[in-house]
Amino acid sequence: MRIEIKVKDRIGISQEVLAIFAENRWNICSLEVVSHFIYVDFMSNNIALSEVQYSLSHRDDIVHCLSVDLLPTQRREAHLKTLLDTIPDPILDIDQNGIIVIINTAAQSLIKELDLKIEGQHIDQYIDQSFQEMLSSSLSNFSLAFLEHSYLADITPIFSEHSVSGVILTLRSMNRVGQHIALIQSKEQAEFDNIIGENAAICLLKSQTLRFSELELPVLISGETGTGKELLARALHNASRRADAPFLALNCAALPENLLESELFGYAPGAFTGAQKGGKPGLFELAETGTIFLDEIAEMSVYLQAKLLRFLQDYKYRRLGGTKELTANVRIISASHQNLPQQIERQLFREDLFYRLNVLSLSIPPLRDRPDDIILLASHFIEMAALQVARKVPTLTEQALVALKNCQWPGNIRQLQNILFRAVALNDTGIIEKSDIDGALSQFTVTDLPISQETELSVKEAKSLADPYKCSDWRSAQEAFEHNLLKALYPLYPTTRKLAERLNVSHNKIAIKLRKYDIN
Repeated sequence: MRIEIKVKDRIGISQEVLAIFAENRWNICSLEVVSHFIYVDFMSNNIALSEVQYSLSHRDDIVHCLSVDLLPTQRREAHLKTLLDTIPDPILDIDQNGIIVIINTAAQSLIKELDLKIEGQHIDQYIDQSFQEMLSSSLSNFSLAFLEHSYLADITPIFSEHSVSGVILTLRSMNRVGQHIALIQSKEQAEFDNIIGENAAICLLKSQTLRFSELELPVLISGETGTGKELLARALHNASRRADAPFLALNCAALPENLLESELFGYAPGAFTGAQKGGKPGLFELAETGTIFLDEIAEMSVYLQAKLLRFLQDYKYRRLGGTKELTANVRIISASHQNLPQQIERQLFREDLFYRLNVLSLSIPPLRDRPDDIILLASHFIEMAALQVARKVPTLTEQALVALKNCQWPGNIRQLQNILFRAVALNDTGIIEKSDIDGALSQFTVTDLPISQETELSVKEAKSLADPYKCSDWRSAQEAFEHNLLKALYPLYPTTRKLAERLNVSHNKIAIKLRKYDIN
């Protein structure tokens, strides 16, 4: 039985109450004293509350004596345990010697399947690293194998005066970390209803994508820049059985070869200079049971193409510098705006990898091939822009709509969105005229030509972009030619490596020239 005694605060009152209990030969399990209150937990449940109240009734400094469910410390412990048990990540309390003191419900559910009791055992039996090394290094966000499962771990020291009396080890599953990264990458909804268009080609594309979502095979998405390849990939993922798992996107053109490799496969502790002490998981681990979207797959180096091909054979891999073989449960969706068969002919892309990735294929039509959808897209983007700038939604005149339909849209939907956002932001009349559209379109130069996957601007045509009669000397003529040549070819070869191969010059020379002429 547990009771709460409220008293008038004075020196010695607690000892006098305990003396009364001793006279009645009532054994006490625990006692807590705070200002104006004494809490008692009796060892026996056979003691009646009325007996205790009667024994204290002759004292005028006792305000009340009531029965309670828990003592204050017990109540705090219960609240703390409930708080820990609501955390879905396994949490282990470990003392300074590495002995596991207590674990939360999430950790208990892990060991329940293995029929283990790890409390009171040394943590080194269950992890792939030394506890003392982790304690001395004060690692955070490091990769750790616990009971042969990979986690991202954090160590929080427990300080007792001037020394560490233990640590709290928090383990986050790769899947949950991957889901958090996916939320950071994009908070936008990506469902089939978000793919705007009533064109026959778009309707067929939606139907094919929905059908492909039921399968577990790799998908290759082709389409020009700005057509919405990632949106389609996300819609496919969200309609699949993997919808509750992470969707992680990686642009293969945005990272150099060594960083791209570590992003995909991760690396083991000490794999290279500057690596995190605890190693780092790659996207193949973080996207466990989910989907990885490899955008601009054609920009991947030949070396990484070979490594990705090996991975796609059985989905087994090793981290950089690691020896343990891991198995990934992910679906691969890749995309490119380039013509991959042409890249294969130029020996810039592996043919065997193309067949591995192109098991299922989707092709997104350019915006200029679906002019009837422009009015739907324009209405959507105008509403979005008006919401962002906190204005009334402006109307689009017939002349402005005709101007939008007549544009070739080399940047496709992304370019249409940018132009309409600009028009709405600069509009004060509530009506978007043709002149507003023309003003926004004028920001695009003559070199922003529609680029098909079958044709490209030749060097001879690029030469004509420099007017020799406007050049004052040899140097200015040469600079004008270089500027126009690079500006014309860079959209076709959007990396310094590809452009250097196209012009048969060094990678460094192209990088220097692009910086010089501010082409990006």
